[in-house]
Amino acid sequence: MNWKCLTLTVAFAGMAAAAPVKADQLDTIMSAKTLRCATFADVPPFASPDPKTREMAGFDVDLCGAIAKELGVKAEIKPVSVEARVPEVKLGRVDITVANLAYTLSRAEQIQFSDPYYLAKEMLIVPADDAGKKKADYAGQRIASTKGSTSEMSIKLNKSDPLTFQDTASAYLAVQQGKARGMVANTMTTTKFVNESKSKGKAMRMIEEPMLYQPIGIGMAKDQPALTAKINEILRKLDTSGEINKIWDKWLGPDTEYKMTRTDKVVSLSELKFDPIP
Repeated sequence: MNWKCLTLTVAFAGMAAAAPVKADQLDTIMSAKTLRCATFADVPPFASPDPKTREMAGFDVDLCGAIAKELGVKAEIKPVSVEARVPEVKLGRVDITVANLAYTLSRAEQIQFSDPYYLAKEMLIVPADDAGKKKADYAGQRIASTKGSTSEMSIKLNKSDPLTFQDTASAYLAVQQGKARGMVANTMTTTKFVNESKSKGKAMRMIEEPMLYQPIGIGMAKDQPALTAKINEILRKLDTSGEINKIWDKWLGPDTEYKMTRTDKVVSLSELKFDPIP
């Protein structure tokens, strides 16, 4: 008997036994009976503390709850900063990120995206008396946004100078105080601020040309095909049943301050016509 070969065989077998096997995230969720969801810490109407209950509330919170219900588990909401949305799921601190998460090439290298459930736009708002008409008029100008967001990225792509903050309220205040010429955020947020400005502070208006188009999906860890397939299955079920539209109307619909109608459907990225951003 070749004892050297036997020794190596035993050694490699021991190493194989000791090597960690990547757990199936869906099985882990089902075993724990809990879906850990990362949401914004304070970005209404997506997720923010309810003034009365102090519980997290918003579109993303309800969507996480609807997904958890379909899985038959409870939803555990973990508020995170804008820039922590990708790292939290990448490091396994949460199971999914539901936080108005736009698909970008750099994010797709780090995490897995679900099928998008709507196509968002990054919009620029400026003081009503500002002379600019299109986004090119703001190249080289200081524009406010939240830090680590696609809003910030759209400003850079426009060759403008981003002035970043931890939340949209601070970014908006910078424009009101004249520290930035304008502010970029998603359509819902900018619409809200424009409406508020009609009765409070400096009047604002929206530049019609979007700064950026972006598919919004749910973030998950890479190499988890079972979880990815299940989340996509649930999103399509919630879309077909009208549940996503119901949640949308509650937070963003015609009877809210945003007065927006969701016309998008859950589709794969390959079905969408858009230019992926870095």
